[in-house]
Amino acid sequence: MTDLLRQGATLTELSCPVCFSPIFKLKSGDLWCAQCQKRVVVLKDGESPTKATGYMLLTSLESTLLTKVQEVESRIREEADLKKLQELGVILSTLLENLERIKKIKRV
Repeated sequence: MTDLLRQGATLTELSCPVCFSPIFKLKSGDLWCAQCQKRVVVLKDGESPTKATGYMLLTSLESTLLTKVQEVESRIREEADLKKLQELGVILSTLLENLERIKKIKRV
């Protein structure tokens, strides 16, 4: 818990629904249980769990795609074969298009 505070997290008035430990708000805005080592999602009145889990899934997918973009960028940097560079460029373009789509969906 001390490490979270040192990293800029703030203590909230909420408690974890599983272990009842205090919930911290990270700099990213996510809510975090230090005891369970898991993200906590708070639903607003009338909000469906499906919508909240959908947002979490999109965020996870976005993170995965960013990791893949980094991997492709690394391979592009090392590649000398033009045909392979073209293939990597197509892959990179597809990954970036999908990242943009995710960002648009998350804004809605």
